[in-house]
Amino acid sequence: MSAPVYFISDLHLDDSRPQVTSALEQFLDERSDAAALYILGDLFEFWVGDDDDSALAARVATSLHAYADRGPRLYLMHGNRDFLIGEDFCARSGATLLDDPVTVNEHNRHLLLMHGDSLCTLDTEYQAFRTQARSPQWQQQILALPLSQRRELATQLRAVSKDAGSRKADDIMDVTEAEVLAQMESAGVDTLIHGHTHRPARHETAGGERWVLGDWDQSGWYLQLRKGIIELNKFDIN
Repeated sequence: MSAPVYFISDLHLDDSRPQVTSALEQFLDERSDAAALYILGDLFEFWVGDDDDSALAARVATSLHAYADRGPRLYLMHGNRDFLIGEDFCARSGATLLDDPVTVNEHNRHLLLMHGDSLCTLDTEYQAFRTQARSPQWQQQILALPLSQRRELATQLRAVSKDAGSRKADDIMDVTEAEVLAQMESAGVDTLIHGHTHRPARHETAGGERWVLGDWDQSGWYLQLRKGIIELNKFDIN
């Protein structure tokens, strides 16, 4: 029997929600038979740099590395909250850092994987910030700041993001179909998997199908790929 491949995203791990961290650890314990696990962004609510000395960062890195040591391949992609994750954290976690977007082949399926924020092209304000935040020069400037100052900046950015999101229409916060089709056509795939929008579902597109992962809050969400079949699943988080 071929081992399954799992996909998760948008856990937004944070000290204020310890139950979600515990849910991740349980998820990892129950799926050590996997061939691979892909984490498609926003593992953390925010990430201030690989020199983060918080207990949460150490706990998550230890749990992920223990999981990878049991055999599954482990992959990590940047999200819009944790785009400063670097190779040092990935080494401590036993994970391989992926580009966004990236194409992979699993169970005879050619898949396009993305976090999903780049698909929300109607949100021009966010896209401008995304371009800045992905700039190596901007990131170097931020990472040169003292750790305490970076934490304060992350708190400010979260507040700004929450306020901006509350004032935007739902369609602006969702992906645009034209960008979805363009990305799928460019990659030469008929299946796209992403997170970010917190709207778990399967969508049929002109080019095939688009699977959206949900965020982890009251429930946890994951995709399972086995023998070429994709399933969207959820479970309660207590």
